[in-house]
Amino acid sequence: MAAEDPIQQLDPTPDRIPLEEVYMRMAEELSKRSTCARLQVGSVITTGDLTQVLGIGYNGNARGLPNRCDSTQPGNCGCIHSEQNALIKAGAQLPGKVMFVSASPCVMCAKMIINTNVARVYYREAYRDPAGLDVLRQGGVEVIHYNRWRDSWR
Repeated sequence: MAAEDPIQQLDPTPDRIPLEEVYMRMAEELSKRSTCARLQVGSVITTGDLTQVLGIGYNGNARGLPNRCDSTQPGNCGCIHSEQNALIKAGAQLPGKVMFVSASPCVMCAKMIINTNVARVYYREAYRDPAGLDVLRQGGVEVIHYNRWRDSWR
């Protein structure tokens, strides 16, 4: 079960788009760059106070390789996951990072998220296997299913 988003507890609609929604939409836009045939995913990593973007990513092949999956077999497409691409850019040492992902992380990405000091993960859609969310929680990462303002400010 996802932690309840504190923003969802507020009754009045804010007069402007919340930063959480801005970063989630940024992750969704980044997913459109993905070359994965099965699932396009985008990620954004920010500082804990949401004032700086530290890394962005989307799933696809390694730099310099063909912009397509290596295989059509599910689970073996060969794409680097969006979370991995964003974490590579954000660095591991800064504690308290926040990650916004258009689809919840798989187990291996969850483990990388834990080891790179991400404190909170917002996700929009649930991945087909929820085990990654369980791993995040076991590792002390706050997990938030974020949909509150999805249809506002469009």
